[in-house]
Amino acid sequence: MKRFLAILMAVMMMAGCLSLASADVGADADLVAAAQADGTLVVYGSCEEEYLAAVCENFEKLYGIKTQYQRLSTGEVPAKIEEENGKPSADVWFGGTNNPYDSLAAKGFLDNSYVPANAAHLSKDIYKDPNGYWYGIYTGLLGFMVNKDELARMGLEAPATWDDLLKEEYKGLIWLSNYKTAGTPKLVANLMIQLKGHDAGVQYLVDLDKNVQVYTKSGSGPSKNVGTGECVIGIGFLHDGITQIVDNGYENVGLVVPADGTACEIGPVAIFKGAAHMNAAKLFVEYALSPDCVELGAKNGSYQFLVIDNAQQPQAAIDAGLDPSLVWDGYDFAAAVRDTDQNVADVMAAIEAAGANTGEDRFQTK
Repeated sequence: MKRFLAILMAVMMMAGCLSLASADVGADADLVAAAQADGTLVVYGSCEEEYLAAVCENFEKLYGIKTQYQRLSTGEVPAKIEEENGKPSADVWFGGTNNPYDSLAAKGFLDNSYVPANAAHLSKDIYKDPNGYWYGIYTGLLGFMVNKDELARMGLEAPATWDDLLKEEYKGLIWLSNYKTAGTPKLVANLMIQLKGHDAGVQYLVDLDKNVQVYTKSGSGPSKNVGTGECVIGIGFLHDGITQIVDNGYENVGLVVPADGTACEIGPVAIFKGAAHMNAAKLFVEYALSPDCVELGAKNGSYQFLVIDNAQQPQAAIDAGLDPSLVWDGYDFAAAVRDTDQNVADVMAAIEAAGANTGEDRFQTK
């Protein structure tokens, strides 16, 4: 009898834990049970590693599902998944920028069979793929991060517009990330081509290349070198600049929202088609669209604006004025989905045709 009562109490306690976890993220108990039966989840993440680790460790703590994760750039993930051709080594993809997600979805490597209940909390329709292949978790403004001390030492003003970046005085001072390995420059290419027209936009990026010293592997690479002065002007997402100011103490970093128009990334979550742990993947998507997950960003050095209506925005992003409404209202997300791969190919071909150094010493892949 005592043994029966002990087992009954253990079952009741487990049920209570499932109910609590289910209530936290909006997933029903049947999904939680099915996900726990999977027992394991494998996550590829393209956000910063500290944030990714916190997200995955919290998921494992909440549900008791062994969660493995690896940080890869948004260029590395598609290459890996395409090579695996329908037998993905991971179940879900978390964070990064949406353009590579769009490309992978178009090639049939993302799954859209599950519609998460928590998608109802997305504040705008643009924060999800129209066909359900990915759902947004955050958004970030594209802009410039500058080392104020170095600019003052050189007697230079900070650039205020994209066109300013072409000035001769900035030659060798600008860092961007690699078009082939990161999502950030893909957004830059789409924005310039939409702002200026295809040929003029491509030519702008050829001209910009003349002032770029380094193309880093990761989109956040330029931001990590601005505070030290190794990079004087970095093109990237401005929340990465906040990280350098708030977490790393680089008060010499200035943030610039380009006056001639900017765009934003949408950091998504998605399930890989053919995922080995499909129920755990579905539960992770529900979790990713909950405050329990996204509010971990600001606690772990990531200050993007959050796109679900029941989450608390990072105060540091509010204080920095990085309001998503600053995005150029002419930016066409649908055109970006359609044109990204071709735009990037056209830009790289034009840069190569201009005789630029495109070796790994400049276009970094490690």
